[in-house]
Amino acid sequence: MDFDDQLRRYFGTADLATIAPTTLDTGVDRMRVEFGMEQDRGRRFALWTLMYMFGAAPDLDVAFEDEDDRNAARDFMDMMDGANGGL
Repeated sequence: MDFDDQLRRYFGTADLATIAPTTLDTGVDRMRVEFGMEQDRGRRFALWTLMYMFGAAPDLDVAFEDEDDRNAARDFMDMMDGANGGL
């Protein structure tokens, strides 16, 4: 999954600065629906990471049945926190 492709898929553009608030809400809703229907473990994880970056990811215990996936998600959250200077 290419990040720019995913932005285009859900928001119609790869330029985050041009996404209108209503478009953002609609795109996030689409991500939630697709996440709930996704069966492929890797695609599901990738979609969760995108939702996390938009502040819309479900809790780990709800999102992932597998403990390894929850641990990978925790690692991703730690990595993102480190990249954002601990914000």
